[in-house]
Amino acid sequence: MTPFCDGRTRRDFLRVGAASVFGAPIALQSLLAASPKKEMSLIYIFLQGGLSTIDTFDQKPDAPAEICGEFKSVDTNVPGVRVCEHLPKTAKVMDKFAQVRSFRHHNSDHGFADHYMLTGYFPAPGFNPSASPNNQRPSFGSVVAKKLGPKGAVPPYVCLPKVHPSAGSSFLGAAHAPFGIETDPNAPNFSVRDLVPPVSVQADRLADRRKLLADLDRFQKSSEESANRSAETVGTFQAKAFDLMTSPETKKAFDLASEPEKLRDGYGRHSLGQSCLLARRLVEAGVRCVTVNHSNWDTHDGNFLTLKKQLLPQFDAAIPALFTDLAERGLLETTLVVVTGEFGRTPRINNNAGRDHWGPSFTVLLGGGGVKGGTVVGKSDAKAERPATDPYGPEDLAATLYTRLGIDPKEEFTSPDGRPLAMVNNGKVMQELF
Repeated sequence: MTPFCDGRTRRDFLRVGAASVFGAPIALQSLLAASPKKEMSLIYIFLQGGLSTIDTFDQKPDAPAEICGEFKSVDTNVPGVRVCEHLPKTAKVMDKFAQVRSFRHHNSDHGFADHYMLTGYFPAPGFNPSASPNNQRPSFGSVVAKKLGPKGAVPPYVCLPKVHPSAGSSFLGAAHAPFGIETDPNAPNFSVRDLVPPVSVQADRLADRRKLLADLDRFQKSSEESANRSAETVGTFQAKAFDLMTSPETKKAFDLASEPEKLRDGYGRHSLGQSCLLARRLVEAGVRCVTVNHSNWDTHDGNFLTLKKQLLPQFDAAIPALFTDLAERGLLETTLVVVTGEFGRTPRINNNAGRDHWGPSFTVLLGGGGVKGGTVVGKSDAKAERPATDPYGPEDLAATLYTRLGIDPKEEFTSPDGRPLAMVNNGKVMQELF
């Protein structure tokens, strides 16, 4: 349990299966019945708390000491592009992803910024960042799940190691909510409880239980003219639960233990590393979108020590391994990878040797899916306080992701009360990436 600056607690390690039918999006709410249309996948690595990009990818060595920080930079395999000295493995794969250094948005609060970066929409008045779920708009993964549908037996949208409160489906409904594993892939004897029948039910009895449930549902529907929306939701994921429990393809996709020990070591024996490895397995099995929700990057205190000793070594194992692994398996061209926090960190170092929240300027990484590796899009000013070129924001990220996945960003959804809602809020594709 790691506290953020707002006093709330984020759990990196949750007990398996701890969820409620009527609460946050959970594993059994995840599937939908649409036919697959596209072959692209998305891995969205969300560094919750806010990666300090001024100390990693957009360093300012010529700025005053209270700005530039303690870290030196090193050359990468892309001429003229340098990176933090504590990312030596990342430096060797800079040709596999691009940087958007002119990224920004107008909010520096947890919750609000999370929602913005996971949906492309800034929350409207009345938004409660402490609620769970708290989606006013559907997350990127839920939109992908609705528009592209499942490919094979695996869920179209998976969140790990836990479901972020803003990673849900909003008005798109339970059918497009994420499948959440709610346990750390780095945990000993990692498994996904929702893929295993209850110990009191033998596998060969599942079909009988399913038939009985269908009979009861028909009886209920014949005796009620209109079903309660929550009850319909229960029916949706209960029916899909049988498919998950009896699907060898899904069980195989989540079987991390089948990976070679050397490869697992290469990704890093920590939550971020094993989550990235599991993300690769899932897109290889046909999952459309995987969101890796990793915390805690909220470095208000001891920013440089925490980055050097803990966060950057994990990043420097997991992210290069993911890009290399995808490339070697021929998956990088069909898998778009995004690495970002909800914002960056303040240019000026605070009195606790830390950096605070900073939405006005930070760097977002994108690779695969046709992205031109090694590209640097835009730049920030001399102190990384503001973009020095035309800026991009969450709306543009949304337009770019959907377009690369074969989804028309100009499409509209219909709200529960019948109003048309734009999928993207006037965003533009970041063409320089491609």
